[in-house]
Amino acid sequence: QVQLVESGGGSVQAGGSLRLSCAASGRTFSSYAMGWFRQAPGKEREFVGVISRSGGRTIYADSVKGRFTISRDNAKNTVDLQMNSLKPEDTASYYCAARAVLDTLVVVTNPARYDYWGQGTQVTVSS
Repeated sequence: QVQLVESGGGSVQAGGSLRLSCAASGRTFSSYAMGWFRQAPGKEREFVGVISRSGGRTIYADSVKGRFTISRDNAKNTVDLQMNSLKPEDTASYYCAARAVLDTLVVVTNPARYDYWGQGTQVTVSS
């Protein structure tokens, strides 16, 4: 069992930055690929980015590529999402999720394949 708690959300003007953090409980954090997803009102949950269990591989949605960066610290059981050059269309609730994987470089983009989810943190970007 893994419990995930996101923090760091808030309100920012377009062009600004925010850093989200996700803290995980449990002793096997390094066994999980960690994904970030977001959901805006009236829209489906969408993939933002994912980092492999080793931290050696990351992939991002085209909409955030070059602006968002995911990192993880397996010693601290945390995964962060650094968001720069924020746009109003980035406004959403952001969720971290964990997927148990064997391969150190496996990444998963389908939210249905994730095992655990955090409660979400709101990000609002004003123009």
